[in-house]
Amino acid sequence: MIAYNSSMNQKIHKLPSLLVDQIAAGEVIERPASVVKELVENALDAKATRITIEIENGGKKLIRITDNGIGLGKDDMTLAIERHATSKINSLEDLESLNSLGFRGEALPSIVSISRFSLISKIADSDYAFQLNCLGGACEPVKPAQHPQGTTIEVRDLFYNTPARRRFLKTDRTEFLRIDELIKRVSLSRFDVGFTLIHNGKTVRSSQGGNQEANKKMRIVQLCGKDFFENAFFIDEQRYGMRLYGWVAKPSWNRASADRQFFYINGRMIKDKLIGHAVRQAYQDVLFHGRFPAFVLYFELDPTWVDVNVHPTKHEVRFRESQQVHGFIFGSLNHALSQTKPGSDLQASGELGLNTANITPIDYSKMQSSLQFGRPSAGNYVAEEPNNYLQSIAQASQSLPSFQETASTSQEQEEMPPLGYAKAQIHGVFIIAENAQGMIVVDMHAAHERITYEYFKSNIENQGIRSQSLLVPLAISVSERETHAVEQHKTWFEKLGIGIQVGSKESVIVRKVPTLLAKTDIESLIKDVLSEIVMLGSSTKIEASMNELLSSMACHGSVRANRQMTIVEMNALLREMEKTERADQCNHGRPTWVQMDMKQLDRLFLRGQ
Repeated sequence: MIAYNSSMNQKIHKLPSLLVDQIAAGEVIERPASVVKELVENALDAKATRITIEIENGGKKLIRITDNGIGLGKDDMTLAIERHATSKINSLEDLESLNSLGFRGEALPSIVSISRFSLISKIADSDYAFQLNCLGGACEPVKPAQHPQGTTIEVRDLFYNTPARRRFLKTDRTEFLRIDELIKRVSLSRFDVGFTLIHNGKTVRSSQGGNQEANKKMRIVQLCGKDFFENAFFIDEQRYGMRLYGWVAKPSWNRASADRQFFYINGRMIKDKLIGHAVRQAYQDVLFHGRFPAFVLYFELDPTWVDVNVHPTKHEVRFRESQQVHGFIFGSLNHALSQTKPGSDLQASGELGLNTANITPIDYSKMQSSLQFGRPSAGNYVAEEPNNYLQSIAQASQSLPSFQETASTSQEQEEMPPLGYAKAQIHGVFIIAENAQGMIVVDMHAAHERITYEYFKSNIENQGIRSQSLLVPLAISVSERETHAVEQHKTWFEKLGIGIQVGSKESVIVRKVPTLLAKTDIESLIKDVLSEIVMLGSSTKIEASMNELLSSMACHGSVRANRQMTIVEMNALLREMEKTERADQCNHGRPTWVQMDMKQLDRLFLRGQ
């Protein structure tokens, strides 16, 4: 027998306002850091140039935000804590082209309903400040108070009347670290605003506001570390009404986690899947597996092109032209990273910082040395992938310039090149060179691997992608949205050498594939590509699959350990590195060379001490 709840017979009724606010609080107020985020963003929208955040017990006992913004008048105070009350939008057009971080008072009703709340504010043309006190949603009348221009909001005993939610909070230290990380991210979004963070009476962070280059550098160093700044380069790309600028760390300076990734859209900090995907794709050829890039990037575009109201906490956004945005961000970063080569403007003036933690060293003893240096052997490729196209690529690789032929014959007559001139070879693995700064150490296999890999990619780009028809066309079951994606991107598939057409509402037919991917699981690849297009508007999985094969070919076709090289050959390799894009690392992300300047060498031997 099925038991029915008698309450099901009750009529629909309207919930009390206080309960509605407490339910809404669960959407935007997860923890103390959520309160800090809402209040700090309100202060920024109020044109504050100085914001102080005081925290006690990780925000559980007290959160106090003080700013010097435009403030609130007496009549606006009671409205500010009412639901759907704001000074920032008046019409749907305002909502569709939002320039503010949030709506004044948007989250205040939720905060008021679950805390002991106090609001003190003063506007410029008022003789007095005014104060509003609330307890669990019940507010006292507004009364005069003393306060300079601006606003102070106190939130005490968060979740005091909702103990179930309070029990889900972590330790004081954990909750404060979340607040600290939040303030770090907000600080990087507004260099013109000064921030002070105080925890249990102790100042943890303090920064002065200002848009001068020196101020920006100081804040980057304070929040991201001096080593990040020294190993980062600045980019500024503008196209199609979009702009991407900021600091990007060189691939050799990487992290074990994504703790140095800061991305802002029109001044709003976000963590978006499409953005993350574009960044990962840009780094795929230059970053060691399991490592994360570091960057502080700012993306600007027309506010009408992006919807920031798709998530209660506004961390995610939706773009009107997601494919164009993805392509612009990927292209901008990919172009910038292609310049990571010896002698480029991206190199730091001092040493090349390396982070080789958790990188497994190559076992050179297992490498063969049978390949001819500088000229990848066709035999290796044919044995590994016996088809005509790979044979043609291997034969084309014979046109790679001989390092012996391109070597400089008169070093004295030339200006010192970035990698200098070779002096010796160690254990058939490393090249020692001397340049203007000091000593260079080059991993000859890793360096030649990058040179060969870039050559193969360039060769395919110039000749086009060759395809082969399938003897039996491959029918693949997909969703209706994915068949629509095939119709929209048919030209793009053709450009990549894939002949695909819609078979029915929920199936597609593949008739030809790139010759390079003839032995790949085409069905799985097509499904992954279509899934990614539906989700993100674009996909780079096909290119990534071809690059993976080219990477394997380059690895097998590069000079191996124990290959004894002449000085002429070593110098020719150094010159090729200086001309090759992304030559700072091999296609697996390993560093190809390191610089040790004279100061480092002097320290090693205690010279001058």
